[in-house]
Amino acid sequence: MIAPIVLFLASGSAVMATLFIPDWSDFLLIAGPCFLASVVLLVRAIARRAKQRKSSSTRWIVVDGSNVMHWRDGTPQIETVKETVNQISALGYTPGVVFDANAGHLLSGRYQHDGAFAKFLGLPEERVMVVPKGTPADPAILTAARDLGAQIVTNDRFRDWVGQFPEIHQPGHLIRGGYRSGELWLDVGAIG
Repeated sequence: MIAPIVLFLASGSAVMATLFIPDWSDFLLIAGPCFLASVVLLVRAIARRAKQRKSSSTRWIVVDGSNVMHWRDGTPQIETVKETVNQISALGYTPGVVFDANAGHLLSGRYQHDGAFAKFLGLPEERVMVVPKGTPADPAILTAARDLGAQIVTNDRFRDWVGQFPEIHQPGHLIRGGYRSGELWLDVGAIG
């Protein structure tokens, strides 16, 4: 951020000098474009800094979509995932959802891609992922959570992945949930 400010001040001073010192007027051909370029660089630096502040303030939660969709009555239902996503959003978190490749087959009898799930869940497509066929979703879920500094909503214990992802054992890293008396519950005490 310092470099764009220095360039802005230096080129701005050069433009001012060409306007007030008659013998320097030819330098306006160089100072003018340099000043315009420094303005562009400064605006980009300010925008990047604002974006970084916004993204660092986002509180993510990764949802194990293939696990959550079985919470109500043990049968796969996308509505269960949608209700969970809505509750997470209402708590002020930003949900991202990861599904196994067979999730669409379990729900509708055919493959569903990221966009189809995102549309139903009311999420941007970049926040929904269907892993490729033959690839387990668990490492994708765990990696996304690690990269985002996020907790995971799931009833899975990820026992096969503890060696690679020891944070699984940290209290509150995995948020349990389900249905009691027809109502969705999340271990809200673990969220935070």
